[in-house]
Amino acid sequence: MAKNRNYSNHQKKIIGRYYENRDQIDQQRLAELVTNLYLAEGKKRAKHWETAAEAMRRLKVSEGRIAHVVASDDPAILAEVVNDLQAGRIG
Repeated sequence: MAKNRNYSNHQKKIIGRYYENRDQIDQQRLAELVTNLYLAEGKKRAKHWETAAEAMRRLKVSEGRIAHVVASDDPAILAEVVNDLQAGRIG
């Protein structure tokens, strides 16, 4: 069970800015994951795909596209999603 925490005003502002910029943070993380996926193997690669799927859900990529990208296991297809996000074609 989560504890009730009292944050200072400074901490509240930092937390607020984080959530205001969450989309940009997730887009940046997806771009980094493209590189990581090219280099990763085994369990690490599977974990990167899970992280990418979570980020795409937060960025409101359709479930069908997420399933296609993850099933393809191809970082180039994830890179296309990143390009679409940066161009404003998604979200």
